[in-house]
Amino acid sequence: MKTLLLAHDFNATSEIALDTAIELARKLSAKIVVAHVYSVPVYSFPEGSSLIPSAEDAARIGDAAQRSLDQVLERRRATPGVEISGVLRAGVPDEEICRLADEIGADMIVIGTHARGAVARALLGSVAQRVVRSAKVPVLSIRAPQPA
Repeated sequence: MKTLLLAHDFNATSEIALDTAIELARKLSAKIVVAHVYSVPVYSFPEGSSLIPSAEDAARIGDAAQRSLDQVLERRRATPGVEISGVLRAGVPDEEICRLADEIGADMIVIGTHARGAVARALLGSVAQRVVRSAKVPVLSIRAPQPA
């Protein structure tokens, strides 16, 4: 394994997944690509109308995501023995993560999961679950720590 793709959504679980990816990359002499996928929200209302953000709003969302990704990378770039880079994408997270894995020739995807219950998963969905089902490469799912 030479390339690990780490899906990051700027939460504590993603940081734990990144720590795991770094340890794995160090042992395998692999590089890590940290990816964040954001989407520009579109709001639909019962009467059939929609609120679509302006181009300026979409640009602000993308800029904020890039700043957050840059902060993640800055904190980790000094990691000895591991090459870490970042990619920002707009779109549907699970689709973009799988597409990026193909594009960069990732040998594995590492992703954090919140380990929600069945009802929450059914209502909210799970990016990690959809990546596991769709990815063409192995997926290492890192579970969030459970409260005591």
